[in-house]
Amino acid sequence: MSNSNEASSSKMEEDVPPQDMTSKDYYADSYAHFGIHEEMLKDSVRTGSYRAAIMNNGHLFKGKTVLDVGCGTGILSMFAAKAGASHVVGIDMSNIIDQAQKIIEANGFKDSITLVKGKLEEADLPIKEFDIIISEWMGYFLLYESMLDTVLVARDKYLKPGGLIFPDNATMYIAAIEDQDYKDEKINFWDNVYGFDYSCIKDIALREPLVDTVDLKAVVTDPCVLKHIDLLTVKKEDLAFTAPFTLTATRTDCTYDAHAFLAWFDIQFQCTHKKVNFSTGPHAQYTHWKQTVFYTPQTVTLTEGDKISGQLTCSPNERNNRDLDITISYSTNDEANEVTMNYKMCVFFLVILYSPVFLLPFSSFVNRASPLFLMTPRPSLPFLSMLTANVRS
Repeated sequence: MSNSNEASSSKMEEDVPPQDMTSKDYYADSYAHFGIHEEMLKDSVRTGSYRAAIMNNGHLFKGKTVLDVGCGTGILSMFAAKAGASHVVGIDMSNIIDQAQKIIEANGFKDSITLVKGKLEEADLPIKEFDIIISEWMGYFLLYESMLDTVLVARDKYLKPGGLIFPDNATMYIAAIEDQDYKDEKINFWDNVYGFDYSCIKDIALREPLVDTVDLKAVVTDPCVLKHIDLLTVKKEDLAFTAPFTLTATRTDCTYDAHAFLAWFDIQFQCTHKKVNFSTGPHAQYTHWKQTVFYTPQTVTLTEGDKISGQLTCSPNERNNRDLDITISYSTNDEANEVTMNYKMCVFFLVILYSPVFLLPFSSFVNRASPLFLMTPRPSLPFLSMLTANVRS
């Protein structure tokens, strides 16, 4: 997802060409670095699904006007133009759009694609109504970064009656997982640090969701749908929600433990004649969204058929609406002792900078990336500067 939304009220005072940007510039415009887009483009599930949904349904695009919200490097805009769109307008706040313009021209789409640099809510687009909106707006836990808010603004302001949105449906899921080893490493580690009590940090660590890939074998319950979003009808206020869930233990072992909740999402292109869907769940092929892990303060012991019942509340953070405040309350087998945990998704992103100083393979150093330390897989330029811009790869 490239960002057309406002990035934590931070904005570069002046435009700087990507080749001249420094770490200070990337702080304000982290999406300008090609490395973030490289990871997304190499995500074959993500990019391949959009290509299939667009290219395999050329009859929907032929002669149509298309708006690409958060166009990034312009890949979706070019798919739409190649599928026969009469004209495509792509918009993005990031300086990456300067590279996108060169890419558009290099591939012969100068006359069929117009790129606009700016915030969609404030921009004056050259076309006032569009037949189709395309956008890769999804964040970690689906809703992180509030990019969907911008897509809804585009829908209400620019989409023609009867127009289409790609994708048009999303579904969020939750399950419970067994993950003792990593919980010990990340959470219980703070109980004893070289013989000292650091347990005050344990509560903070618990409240930070982990973005990671989880083996399907670790899932110990059936999944439950948390939220379904129809992009043609959903309202901004619907994105702050409380959803009940009931999870049934599925393993046939005598007893086993659950250490965390796991969340993921599926994406559907339902408006297409040739249907395209993909999942970010543990049962599916890897995507850069991975899954989101919420560790619980206590271990839940289960036997086959046991129930974990509860609810999840999700809302934008009041201080920064790109962050998410998430509360999970749960109990087992209708027990009266309900446990409630408050989590915050607030990502510090590591931007890969040009420097030959360090040649350490950071991807082998960090194999399970917390939201506090996210990086692209196998970084080619491993001199990293940790920035507090709230963006994701």
